[in-house]
Amino acid sequence: MASILIVEDNVELLDLVADFFRSKGTFEVDTASDGNCALSLIGGKDYDIAILDIMLPGANGFEVCKALRGKSRCPIVFLTALGNESNILKGYETGCDDYVVKPFSLKVLYAKCLALLSRTEAELNKEPVLECGDIKLYPLRMEVEVSGRKINLAPKEYFLLKVLMENKGIVFGRDRLLDLVWGIGFDGSDRVVDNHIKKLRKSLGTSGNAIRTVIGGGYKIL
Repeated sequence: MASILIVEDNVELLDLVADFFRSKGTFEVDTASDGNCALSLIGGKDYDIAILDIMLPGANGFEVCKALRGKSRCPIVFLTALGNESNILKGYETGCDDYVVKPFSLKVLYAKCLALLSRTEAELNKEPVLECGDIKLYPLRMEVEVSGRKINLAPKEYFLLKVLMENKGIVFGRDRLLDLVWGIGFDGSDRVVDNHIKKLRKSLGTSGNAIRTVIGGGYKIL
C-alpha cells in the first residue's frame, strides 16, 4: 500500500480528499492542516506521494515542497486555488510534478496520483545504482543503503556522497566540493566540507572508511 501525505488547511476539504483516497484501499493516508505539521511529518517518514495546498498556516506549500524535495523524489501535486500563471510556474520550479487548481474532481485527482505513482515505479525499476563496496546510492529516489540497510542522510551529506561516488577514485578539493554541493558563491569556510564529511562517515558506519582524506588535496572515495 502506497503512503500519501495530504496537506490542506480547509479541514472539511482535507477530510473529503483523505476519505476518498482511503476508500479506494490503495493508499495509507496521513494528513496535516498546516505547514509546520507537514514539515514534522516529512521529517519522520518517507512518503510515496504528496498533495499540497499552497496557502497554509505556518510554512507555506512552496516551503513544504522544497523540504520534501530535499529528501525525496516522490511525486508532489499542488492542489490550490492559486491558478495564475506565476504561481503555476513557481510550483513547477519548486519541484512539483503536477499542479491542480480548485475546484477539482476527486476522481481526476486520484487518477493523476495513480499515474504519477506508476510512472515513478517504472523509473525506479530502471534506475541506475551507484555502488562502492557495501554502499549503494539510488539517484532517482535519493536513497542510500549500506549492507542492504537504508540510512537517512542530511541533504548536503547525500550530495557529497553522490559527487564522490559518481567520480570514484578522483580527488576533489574542498573548494570544488563547495562549488558542487553548496553552490558557486557560497560565503563560508571550506571547513564546512570537513564537518560534513565527518558526519557522512559516521552515518555510513564502518563503510565510511571508503572515504579517504588526501593530504593537501581533499577527499576521494575508493
